[in-house]
Amino acid sequence: MNFDLLHPREQIVSIMKRIYVGEMTTLSGGNLSVLDDHGDLWITPAGVDKGRLTPGDVVCVRSDGTIEGPHRPSSEYPFHRAIYERRPDLRAVVHCHPPALVAYSISGETPDTRIIPQANRVCGPIRYAPYAVPGSEALGQNIADTFAQGVDIVMLENHGVASGGASLLEAYQRMETLDFCARTLINARGVGAYRTLSDAQLAQFTRRRYILPEFEVGYHTSEERQERQQIVEIVHRACDRHLMISTEGVVSARLGEDTFLITPTGADRRSLEIQDIVLVQEGQREQGKMPSRSVNLHREIYRMHPEIGSIITAQSPSAVAYAVTPATFDSRTIPESYILLRDVPCVSFDKLYGKPKEVAEAITERSPVLLIENDCVLTTGANVLKAFDRLEVLEYTARALLSVPVLGNFIAIDEGRIREIEKKFLDG
Repeated sequence: MNFDLLHPREQIVSIMKRIYVGEMTTLSGGNLSVLDDHGDLWITPAGVDKGRLTPGDVVCVRSDGTIEGPHRPSSEYPFHRAIYERRPDLRAVVHCHPPALVAYSISGETPDTRIIPQANRVCGPIRYAPYAVPGSEALGQNIADTFAQGVDIVMLENHGVASGGASLLEAYQRMETLDFCARTLINARGVGAYRTLSDAQLAQFTRRRYILPEFEVGYHTSEERQERQQIVEIVHRACDRHLMISTEGVVSARLGEDTFLITPTGADRRSLEIQDIVLVQEGQREQGKMPSRSVNLHREIYRMHPEIGSIITAQSPSAVAYAVTPATFDSRTIPESYILLRDVPCVSFDKLYGKPKEVAEAITERSPVLLIENDCVLTTGANVLKAFDRLEVLEYTARALLSVPVLGNFIAIDEGRIREIEKKFLDG
């Protein structure tokens, strides 16, 4: 789906639904706007249930100040207009109150995006705007002045966050990615001091070699079509389950020897369609499409492990908390966790970008799941559903582990019971 071709009313409804379902705002909170090429500002209404917003509810404030629509424009309209006046390059603004980001807004801190390279690239620098009464001209001035410093995300003191972009989707992706960082960092602080990436490490993201030669696909088999649909459905489910965000996450599925399907790079995950999935064959990419930056890693894993039929890399906030800290992830919590995850080692960040073979070698029968330092989690399986099952179990196990310190000491399944589990479910 080409999001930019949607009418501003439809764009606003689509993104507000993601924000509300994603628990980034409440029924009455948050507001979105789009400034079109005619200078008309489309904005969410005041006093309308954000969980049931319709295109007909969206208000248009014409360039001459005329208001069209059944409702009043959002009470925060002044700061939206002020931002556009100070930053003519921005065409959309998102303001909402994700709990993790609100925690930062009332603590005087900003989330550190240097924990994940993609997050750092998407969000850019972040600044604080001083407090003023909501809906006031003073608040609009404070926020606009901060955006005028050249940043695209502004923390609002004791209020929430505002993000801007060349499109509403871009503004939303910045907000969603920063919220992922905030949730991950809050989780990480519960288990240890978090690591950040150096400038040299961050630069590896843009230098990653993933451009493959093209080939023309002659025919799409029934198996391939089925796998395309499966990948799209799993990516959408992962987004709905907070296991991926719109800018992060890769799914691939093996079709044959040195042939597999993989999600594209730079695409909005929640709106992926089957035609977006990229066929990779013998080191070549389907004509006119660009596969994920991790395509060479996936290819190396398939080459080395013929038993693996699917690979998922994702940034789920509880599990990634263990990837950005020195804390050890222990799967000996409940039998299901140990059966599906076994041992979960953490692989160094530099291997991901420079030594994919060593990452592939870290995957074994005892370690079908990896944590990649300051980047992602990686799960494998005989098919897409089994790889996704491991991703869900990994994230749910991590959530449980993060809650244990509140209750007391971690009591793992002892070695005798582990051997019983292995004998019944894993041996042979």
